[in-house]
Amino acid sequence: MNRRATARPGRAVIALDLGGTKLAAAYFTGDGRPRAKRVVALRERQGPAVGALMGLEIRRLRRAIAGSGLSVEAIGAAVPGIAHADSGDVWAPNIRGWDNYPLRRELETAAGGAAASLAIDSDRAACVLGEAWRGAARGCRNVVFLAVGTGIGAGILADGRVLRGAHDSAGAAGWLALSRPFQTEYSACGDFEYHASGEGLARAATRLLSQTAGYQGPLNRRRALSAKDVFAAYEAGDVLAARVMRDAIEYWGAACANLVSLLNPEKIVVGGGVFGPAAKFLDAIAAEARRWGQPVAMGQVTFEASRLGGDAALYGAAVLARQAKRAVGGR
Repeated sequence: MNRRATARPGRAVIALDLGGTKLAAAYFTGDGRPRAKRVVALRERQGPAVGALMGLEIRRLRRAIAGSGLSVEAIGAAVPGIAHADSGDVWAPNIRGWDNYPLRRELETAAGGAAASLAIDSDRAACVLGEAWRGAARGCRNVVFLAVGTGIGAGILADGRVLRGAHDSAGAAGWLALSRPFQTEYSACGDFEYHASGEGLARAATRLLSQTAGYQGPLNRRRALSAKDVFAAYEAGDVLAARVMRDAIEYWGAACANLVSLLNPEKIVVGGGVFGPAAKFLDAIAAEARRWGQPVAMGQVTFEASRLGGDAALYGAAVLARQAKRAVGGR
């Protein structure tokens, strides 16, 4: 798999990773390293303006590739939502105006001669492909990438292929039902995401703060709390932050147990914006998962933090590009 994911000498693939707040773009050649990488904040962009920004980055990278004496082989794009393979349309809830956005048509215009080799997929699918190519899952054919950031999702590699489901929405792990009874708050983002995403950690800390009379710790501030605040307070020995993290570990562990029991992966790779500072809890998460998971499968799986960090989806977008080239007859 690793050899096939690499562009041929003299050729390059363009990779785009669109997030809820930024766009990362680079091109990759045969050595598998990103070149001409740039990260652009979306700022106030929404709807067609975001698609236009992606088109601008494709054109910039086409110029950079040509200036290096190379040619564009294919283009891959990772998006924060559901990418419909048949239509090329994208549903991305964190980008206003992207309820059913025609992204493929937008990018084909910018792609020029590489338009026939263009792939768009979810960021969670891209993350697991990136880790399998250059990260923590190299050599694995059955792996789950659990992404915990503003939201929660899972990229699933089963027998060497990304599991996408009947309608391209497989891996919406934030909707795992881990609590009873149902609460109406879960309708917007799912039970697991409500409690254990980055926003979930901040929400839990805010709730505990309102219930703790006389608290004078580092979380007692006027502005809205963030997950970063919770981690900083935990490092400072704050008791309230420790309660938040203990609950989060239970949710993360239970979710991993469900994924392992259902999918029997070789490895669980955990990444996303929250799992920079949360990587230290990986052993505790694995121990919690073993309490709940199918014992044979739990005895076979290993847990590892992402090795690619915030670039996992960008590397995965390069893999998507190469797969698209092969699909149209490339060698």
